[in-house]
Amino acid sequence: MTGLASAFRVLAAAATTLLAVTAAPTAQAGPEPKAPEEFVALGSVDPTIIQEMRYPTAHNFMGVPVDGYRKPLCILTRPAAHALHDAQTRLLRRGYSLKVYDCYRPQRAVDHFVRWAKDLDDETMKGEFYPGVDKTRLFADGYIAEKSGHSRGSTVDLTLVKLPAAPTPPYRPGSPQVPCYAPAAERFPDNSVDMGTGYDCFDTLSHTDDPRIRGTQRANRQFLKKTLSDAGFVNLAEEWWHYTFRPELFPDTYFDFPVARRSVAGH
Repeated sequence: MTGLASAFRVLAAAATTLLAVTAAPTAQAGPEPKAPEEFVALGSVDPTIIQEMRYPTAHNFMGVPVDGYRKPLCILTRPAAHALHDAQTRLLRRGYSLKVYDCYRPQRAVDHFVRWAKDLDDETMKGEFYPGVDKTRLFADGYIAEKSGHSRGSTVDLTLVKLPAAPTPPYRPGSPQVPCYAPAAERFPDNSVDMGTGYDCFDTLSHTDDPRIRGTQRANRQFLKKTLSDAGFVNLAEEWWHYTFRPELFPDTYFDFPVARRSVAGH
């Protein structure tokens, strides 16, 4: 019996060891990165600037919320945010407001864009955002890239709104799509002034100084450009909505912290 009891004790010890191993907690993913102290939520600098952040929603060229956007929140480097405040102060006196569509963009969001662009079968939002562009051309024509200046924190996509601001109707997925370069009365009813195309319109008509854009549309683009240039921003010639504050605090760094309040908590 002594030998049998000893064998039972060995088996029990082995079972206990096995249970301890299988019950050991799995390694947890590390905490999400936070923004450096130089980043701030735009609303804490100027709450009067309208925020209509498109990428946390389905109303964008992919048709789904974009990776990394946890909240509809504009985050920028502090100098860029204060420069927008200066521009907004001047605009309010003239009866206008800025409206931002996108600000800091995490690298994971850019990676999402790249994956989508490589999926040639997904053309869910072609009718609105790139009706005249073959999806196979998105990289070659510069509409999608593997890096974005937005990820450095001093670039913003924005427009002008005449005050008092009319409400923008909610976007309803699956609703009929109208080309982003259609007349303003026909395309998605954004409450901004008429810039000749909608935001994120993949078309050469979105080039800030495209000669086909004339009259009030051209004047609106030039008004936005002059206002932001005076505040220290430089326009990307291919996109009337795209501006970068110079000098950039992080000209060579592409961040990947999520767009969330906790990313800039306490800043």
